[in-house]
Amino acid sequence: MYVPVNERGIRIGQYHHKATIPDDTVDQIRDLHEIRGLSYGQLSIKFRMSYHTIKKLCRYERRAQIPDRWKRVQS
Repeated sequence: MYVPVNERGIRIGQYHHKATIPDDTVDQIRDLHEIRGLSYGQLSIKFRMSYHTIKKLCRYERRAQIPDRWKRVQS
């Protein structure tokens, strides 16, 4: 299996060891905010997450790294 890593070789996105939110969910939250105009409060209720988590995801303060390369790992 291949996982995305940053320039320092650390796993990013849902493959990071502390990640609890799947990449698909992050993308869905951002789409609903940017395209549909849902507020942070509405999204926090819909996804049962804290307001601050939603805000940081939508502002790209969290989960905003782009893979530098892909690393092969044993699954």
